[in-house]
Amino acid sequence: MKYKSIQIKIVLALGSCFLSLFANAQQLEILIDEALTNNPEIQKFELQYKRASEKVNEVNTIPNTEFGVGYFVSEPETRTGAQRFKVSAKQMLPWFGTITSRENYVSSLADAKYEDIVIAKRKLMASVSQSYYNLYANKAKQEVLTENIKLLETYETLALTSVEVGKASAVDVLRLQMRQNEMQQLKDVLQQQFLAEQTNFNNLLNRDNDVTVNVVDSLMIPSEDFDITSENLALHPELLKYDKLYQSIEQSELLNQKESSPMIGFGLDYINVAERPNMDFSDNGKDIVMPMVSVSIPIFNKKYKSQTKQNDLQQQEITAQKQERLNALETLLDKANNERISARISYATQTKNLQQAKDAEDILIKSYETGTIDFNDVLDIQELQLKFQMNQIESVKTYYAQSTIINYLIQ
Repeated sequence: MKYKSIQIKIVLALGSCFLSLFANAQQLEILIDEALTNNPEIQKFELQYKRASEKVNEVNTIPNTEFGVGYFVSEPETRTGAQRFKVSAKQMLPWFGTITSRENYVSSLADAKYEDIVIAKRKLMASVSQSYYNLYANKAKQEVLTENIKLLETYETLALTSVEVGKASAVDVLRLQMRQNEMQQLKDVLQQQFLAEQTNFNNLLNRDNDVTVNVVDSLMIPSEDFDITSENLALHPELLKYDKLYQSIEQSELLNQKESSPMIGFGLDYINVAERPNMDFSDNGKDIVMPMVSVSIPIFNKKYKSQTKQNDLQQQEITAQKQERLNALETLLDKANNERISARISYATQTKNLQQAKDAEDILIKSYETGTIDFNDVLDIQELQLKFQMNQIESVKTYYAQSTIINYLIQ
């Protein structure tokens, strides 16, 4: 349930700006949920976490009980008879609290491993979303090329008519046709790129490569951006993992202190004694039972002192690593936010330019109606219009791609 709540929270954040646009297409959150369920990398991390959790049962043990059996080849004689064989049993016990310290240490390692699952899920959600936007942009560009090819076909018809009446040359027609060929080539290349990205997307969902991915027909940049709360960055699982690792070193040191304490052993020796022949006394042939207590003291404890120093150095290393990663995440967040703002600015600029290009196109059409048209201007305007349309699509893709990165960092 913990995994699911995190997943739902991030999905809702990712979709807050644009879910209303997906009414007639595959829902992105459904695709993300499918990826979280089927992706083998997520399954790998979940299995690693289960294995780390299971180690708690492994360390919840005491040392093996020692049993020994000895036979006297040369039977020593005692007052009560000859000793024939010996049976012994011994059990060493760790110092009080040592087993609990081991369990706490292993549990802390499992907690750190759990953060790997959360990180992997966030990264997978971002990868699925960005791949989806790549597919959208590719499809949108193909549609723009199709529209422009049709537009050039219309201009070609006008050029052919102008050639017939002597107002244009055959070169103008050929230029328009060559431009159409170039656009068709671009469209064919985009189609191959779409198939490659579709394979990548399906692999993220761990399904067949040739499954068709339906993307939304149109995406618009929302009028307002969702708020960025950089304070949430401190709660990012990549940073929480360092906290969990730091805590595991603390548990490791507690365990080290316990293991540097003595161990207590309890045992019992049993010696079988044979009766002395031709003698009659009360203890004749009486077996020997000897309880024992032993203590194992780590007199030469340089090992434990060294481990304490290593733990301290490792905690300092983890602290430095966390600060380094925090700086990197802050840089990434600031960059994503700035690029998202730039994408909005670019989109607005391309929208203005596109409108002006269409106005110029209208002027050319009116010029044709008056009997004059310069097909070089036609190609120039068409090329500009295509450029603006492509840039507009890139701006939309960049906006949502950077929003995905921001959500990965702060949600």
